[in-house]
Amino acid sequence: MLPLSDRQLSDGAEACLNLQRTAQDLHNKRPFTALLLGPDNTTVIMSSLSLSHVRHAECELARNAAENFAPEYLTKTTLVSTWEPCAMCAGTIYWANIGRVVYLASEKELQNVVGENNPENLTLDLPCRFVFEKGQRDVEVIGPVAGWEAKVVDDSRRYWASRS
Repeated sequence: MLPLSDRQLSDGAEACLNLQRTAQDLHNKRPFTALLLGPDNTTVIMSSLSLSHVRHAECELARNAAENFAPEYLTKTTLVSTWEPCAMCAGTIYWANIGRVVYLASEKELQNVVGENNPENLTLDLPCRFVFEKGQRDVEVIGPVAGWEAKVVDDSRRYWASRS
C-alpha cells in the first residue's frame, strides 16, 4: 500500500467533508459520509451517505466495495470517513478487506455533539483501532485528523441542532 501524503490526506478529507455538506443540504441526510480512495490515494472510486441509524455510510460503502472489487485490490484502498467508524462499521470494513481507514473526527467527539442517550445515535465507547487490533490482518488507521475534527463537528452541529 502506498503511503498517504499530506496533500492526499487533505484532498480526501476535503472531499469527504464536502460530501457531508451535500448530504445534509441537498438530501436531508445525517452528517456521516465515507468515500473510498483507489490505490493511487487520489481517485475517489466510491462514496456513500448514511442512510439510517443502522445503515451507516462506512458499512454501505464497505459492502458495496466488497461486492464490486477484488479483495487484493481493496487491501490497497483507503476509506475516508467524516466520523470514526463504529464497531459495526469497523467489522464490515475489516471483512471487506479495505487496507486503510482515515477518519476526521472521533466517536468520543460525536458523543459530545449528539449528547447522552440520543436514540438516533447511541455511540459506543469502542475505538475502531481496538476492533481492528483483534483481527488477523492489519488495517492502518489514521485519525482523528488534526485540523479537520473541528470542521466536521461544526458542520454536523447543524443537523443535530435541527433535531433538538
